[in-house]
Amino acid sequence: MKLTVVLLALVGLVAAANVPLTSKVPVADHAFLAKQKFLLEIVYRVEDPLMFEDYLKLGHSLSYDQTHYTQFDHLMKVFYESYKQGALLPRGEFFGALVKTHHKQAHGLFNFFYYAKDWETFQQNVAWARIHVNEGMFVYALTLAVIHRDDFKGLMLPSIYEIFPQYFFNSKLIYAAEKFDYNTWSKYMQYEKELHDVYQRNSLYRNNDYFYVKDFKTYQWWRLMGLGEQWYATEKSFPLRENWNEFISNDKYMSLMKGINMFWYPVDYTRDIQEMNEHSVLSYFTEDLGWNAYWYYLNMDYAFFLDGKTFGLDKDRRGEWWLFNVDQILARYYMERLSHGLGEIPELSWNQAYEYGYDPTLVSYNGVGYSYRKNYYEIQSYGNLDMLNQIKSSFKRIYDAIDTGYYTTYGGQKIDLRQPESIEYVGSYMQNNIDAFDKTFFSYWNMLSHMYFGYVDYNDFLVQPSISLNFETMLRDPLMYTFYKKIADVFYRFKYHLDAYTHEELLMQGVEIEDVEFTDLVTYFDWTDFDVSNLMNDKMIVDDGKLVWNNALYARQMRLNHKPFEYEMKVKSEKPQKVVIRTFLGPKFDEYGSIISLEENRKNFIELDEFVYELAAGVNEIKRSSSEDLYWNIKDRTTYTELYRYVMAAFDGKYEMPLDISEPHCYFPDRLILPKGWESGYPMQFFFYIAPYVGSVEESANMDYTYYCGIGSGERHTDNMPFGYPLDRPIDEYEFLVPNMYFKDVMIYHNNTLKPYMWSQYKNMGHFDYDFAKTNNWN
Repeated sequence: MKLTVVLLALVGLVAAANVPLTSKVPVADHAFLAKQKFLLEIVYRVEDPLMFEDYLKLGHSLSYDQTHYTQFDHLMKVFYESYKQGALLPRGEFFGALVKTHHKQAHGLFNFFYYAKDWETFQQNVAWARIHVNEGMFVYALTLAVIHRDDFKGLMLPSIYEIFPQYFFNSKLIYAAEKFDYNTWSKYMQYEKELHDVYQRNSLYRNNDYFYVKDFKTYQWWRLMGLGEQWYATEKSFPLRENWNEFISNDKYMSLMKGINMFWYPVDYTRDIQEMNEHSVLSYFTEDLGWNAYWYYLNMDYAFFLDGKTFGLDKDRRGEWWLFNVDQILARYYMERLSHGLGEIPELSWNQAYEYGYDPTLVSYNGVGYSYRKNYYEIQSYGNLDMLNQIKSSFKRIYDAIDTGYYTTYGGQKIDLRQPESIEYVGSYMQNNIDAFDKTFFSYWNMLSHMYFGYVDYNDFLVQPSISLNFETMLRDPLMYTFYKKIADVFYRFKYHLDAYTHEELLMQGVEIEDVEFTDLVTYFDWTDFDVSNLMNDKMIVDDGKLVWNNALYARQMRLNHKPFEYEMKVKSEKPQKVVIRTFLGPKFDEYGSIISLEENRKNFIELDEFVYELAAGVNEIKRSSSEDLYWNIKDRTTYTELYRYVMAAFDGKYEMPLDISEPHCYFPDRLILPKGWESGYPMQFFFYIAPYVGSVEESANMDYTYYCGIGSGERHTDNMPFGYPLDRPIDEYEFLVPNMYFKDVMIYHNNTLKPYMWSQYKNMGHFDYDFAKTNNWN
């Protein structure tokens, strides 16, 4: 969220710097605010019956008049008939976006939203669906429509982890939030305060309790402060976040949040206390809300069933972009594994037991817990063997095509798989999207893979919750990284058959990177409040058509972050010229301390920065800041409660709301770009490469990437080079190294922010330490 109109130079794969940004962010008009108000209210307590009288009247029926749509297709007819026959997925049942029977209905519902000719038809259909359609399916289809409708630029829904906190937090928090009642809480605290204080003074520092706390300090931090797992009133009138100091210094923000009763609850990660397996140590990373939300929104932006031409996704190289993101996610995950000495991501074998079990301890919105997988799980022993054979066959088919070098479609078209641009075909096949190169043999094999892992058969309709069946939950499970590593292996196999770049292709005459200097790279765990107000079950008050939002619930959790850092490059150029500068981060050593060869290591680098720069003749000093300049990073998004307060104040004419009031959904959390460091220093390396700018994207002054992602615009990428260039092909080190490249060894340190509470008696036992920002020198 931006409290002042500050335009960031967002560049590269997600927001191209070559697109000039407007000098002033537009302010929302009343018509826009009415739409935004509707979108925020329609998903409020989405599991409960709709309580807004106006929307109840509006949603009396689904518009079936075909003249109200730009297109009316077979899927819409099937959906409507399913509704008339009572065959829709009932409300209260678990919805899986990757359950085939659920997907068909969700696709039809999405079309009713997307193809509506005007706002009135869209609003009527949304209100109707809120009343009659399964809540999970409703949010899925609505999210897709808000993202992809061209006339919805700037409109947003709350973050997915605020609409459905059940997908992101353990069941203990979910039950506590659903039972929360402000009046009961107030009385309870009066009776319990004195007893609680006495207990903390007398019992916390007994040896057994103390050592238990120390062992689990990262996750159960509240014990160090003498706190229990219960609701606490927020002593400050704002939720905690990494940039909270920007908010409390803003008078308008403080006045808008005035009058809200805020409560927070300490939250652990969903892990086995006995540490089910070594992977449990990574739960802070694999269960991070920003990490999982990024994958969710990527698959909303480039949903597998949306065709490239209708939605413009082919302009964004959707197949290559999706597959590159899989590669980047695996590389980032591998770095975190190395930080804990775990090494390579395990290979997937259909015929051998999988080592890592997983117990998510999540509960669905219908109250049913998610399925559990034991250690040394026999993949082939469960599920439909015919489905498994179909999945195996799909992998074999693409492997054979890549090794042969071409693919002949059913219609006789011959696709040359030795051309670099054919990665688009391979990416579409691996995502299993509708643009796959041979629609005659198209099958939802990727979806079937997730169904197989989730114990769902072909035609199952009422299914048990499983984290493999939705994008927002699947990255919690170590098995998913192993499965997606198999998908990425196809990417590497395709690239293996391409010729390595020659010295001449990589060399940029007259350009040399002389040096790069970094400020300190330091990671730490900070505290953050996540808005879970949507879980409340107390009486909803609507006064004169307006929701009275006077209570807010927050989940307070420790998460990985890093201190802002900067780097400065010294680049010598013989003449003025326009270039693209790419920055990568990767490991240097494997888990055994051995140096990883560059050819083997190239797939382990993540791209952090990519920007266009005008070099002057002579020595250029180029400074970049992690908090301001890196192209795909965002800070925390505006919370649901805050966003609603802003919208209502603007709707009532008390505030001018800029359209960039919250960060766009499509960027990566800034705090996760560095892996967790070591107190002694975790050795890593940066790689820099400068190449001539050969972009062909038309510059546009009509898009502002501070609030719009530009999905399907064809303007998201800096140039037309392959994603990951020049590390995307096999490397011959004798040919690869050129003066316009530079490798920089760095150390990433970790600052244990809990030390002050571990080794000395905390003076304010029973209260959260709001001075932590000063004592730990945050940001």
